[in-house]
Amino acid sequence: MPYRALSLAAIAVCLAFPALAQDTSMPDDDGSVDAETQMARNLANAALDAAPVFDGHNDVPIQLRSRFDNQINDFDFEDTLATGEAHPQGRVMHTDLARLTEGKVGAQYWSVYVPTSISEPEAVQMTMEQIDVMKRLIARYPDSLSYAENADQVESAMANGKVASLLGMEGGHSIGSSLAVLRQMYALGARYMTITHSRNTPWADSATDEPEHGGLNDFGKDVIREMNRIGMLVDLSHVSEDAMMDTLDVAQAPVIFSHSGARAINGHARNVPDSVLARLPQNGGIVMVVGLPGFLNDDRRQWYATREAEIARQKSLYGGQPDVWETAILAWDEANPEPQTMISHMADHIDHIKAVAGVEYIGIGADYDGMPTGPVGMEDVSGYPALFTELARRGYSQVELELISNRNAIRVLREAEQYASRVADQPPIETLLPAGD
Repeated sequence: MPYRALSLAAIAVCLAFPALAQDTSMPDDDGSVDAETQMARNLANAALDAAPVFDGHNDVPIQLRSRFDNQINDFDFEDTLATGEAHPQGRVMHTDLARLTEGKVGAQYWSVYVPTSISEPEAVQMTMEQIDVMKRLIARYPDSLSYAENADQVESAMANGKVASLLGMEGGHSIGSSLAVLRQMYALGARYMTITHSRNTPWADSATDEPEHGGLNDFGKDVIREMNRIGMLVDLSHVSEDAMMDTLDVAQAPVIFSHSGARAINGHARNVPDSVLARLPQNGGIVMVVGLPGFLNDDRRQWYATREAEIARQKSLYGGQPDVWETAILAWDEANPEPQTMISHMADHIDHIKAVAGVEYIGIGADYDGMPTGPVGMEDVSGYPALFTELARRGYSQVELELISNRNAIRVLREAEQYASRVADQPPIETLLPAGD
């Protein structure tokens, strides 16, 4: 891959920054920033101007369904700051065209997620509806968004100042345990599939469900082979460690983790263990680091578990008396505020993945509009420059920042396409899920 050469001035800036543990993205109280932060900000902006962010996971499509029932003819994606009115908790959407520009986003995988609580046939239909609504939204803004299905189209869109817009399926239930449906979803534009979501599929184990298959069963391994054959990226966010390992045993093209962190930094099952990170260079895949506080900040994860235990305790003590236990939880919340998650927590995950796998295997997949908020200073899609400023302060070079922002993601997409091209003469896999599975 051709990397941009750093100027001598940029190299000097990189060498000047020691690794810092504290969050450094916020200005001083008077609005000013110190010289070191300004230099880091300049380096980050230079990197993002050269290589705008290619984010692995954004949940705008499910927001369009849950808030507007996919009725978007009157939806204004230029500015979504008034969308809190359409949400039961008053949450404003994280994404709009203005903030994508501010965040220096150049490419986005839009997640056509559907819940795991519905049947597989319902999931197939609903996924198609989500593909439809996102394609319609992209088409409404041709000056800002450009539908893309391959790496060349991504690079062309970014060169023309548009956000390259690709589609990714979140959850293997969306194919109804059918390789024929998988192929048709690819034909409709889906360029990755997260092989599970929060529950197991009939052929793969989720990270957050009771193990059922020991990773992937035989049909699941053929799902991976067929995804490789047609050029669809295999996304291992949400899957069990055994399923990650089984996939790496089978995969002939790079995998992605569209929105995950490092389990060594935060022990959540949704994060990637070092055993998998160590294998990533051989596969060539990437971890696109998530922005969800509960996956980043282990203190936040521990706080949430303690709070859930307290809710269960209060319900056990005062079952049938919601006014009593709800009052007790309000008092607990006041005495035990949620730990803040900072940009530095997200940078810690990037540091760890770099140390174990290497900087060539890192991307960004924040999960905006699929979580309540991002870290402080990165609450929505406008916040990416603050993260890259923090990385610059920690000593990341412009080349490294560009690798993380989009060059690794483009490489992985292109290599998946190249593998599919090499095996184009192979017939489709026709395996059926055995009856009873």
